[in-house]
Amino acid sequence: MFEQNKAIFRAIPEKVVNTGNLDAADQYFAQDFVDHTTPAGLPNGLAGFKAYITRLRSAFPDLHLTVEEVVAEGETVVVRATARGTMKGDFLEMKATGKTATWTEIHIGRLADGKVVEHWATIDQLGMLQQLGLAATPEQQAVAPGGVK
Repeated sequence: MFEQNKAIFRAIPEKVVNTGNLDAADQYFAQDFVDHTTPAGLPNGLAGFKAYITRLRSAFPDLHLTVEEVVAEGETVVVRATARGTMKGDFLEMKATGKTATWTEIHIGRLADGKVVEHWATIDQLGMLQQLGLAATPEQQAVAPGGVK
C-alpha cells in the first residue's frame, strides 16, 4: 500500500503539474477531494486544483516540480519538491516580472482507495516572491529610508 500511495502522489507533480495535463488529475483525486490550501476565490476540490494549476502554469509556463523525497505512513503521503519557473504572466493579482525563481514545497496527502481525498501544502512563497522582485529581501529591509540601519 505504501509504495502504491507514494507512486500516486508522486505522479501528480510529474504527470499533471509539469505537463499541464489536467485531465490526468481525474485518475488521482477522489470525487469528494478536499484541498485545505485552495487560494481564496477558487472552488474547493478538484475543480479548484485544476483552476489553480491552470493559473499557475499561465503565469509560469515553464513550471517544473522536481520530487526530491516521498514518505508514506498509513494513508498519509508527504512529498518534498523543488519548483522552478519564470514568471511570464500575471498571477494572483501580481504582475509578471520575467524573472525566474526556485522554491521549495511540502505536500501532504491522505489517500483512500488509491485516490487523494485530502491535501495540505506549505510553499516557500516568501522566497519565491523575493526572487521575483515582488517582496523585499532581509538585506533590503535592513536599510531604512535615508540609509539608516
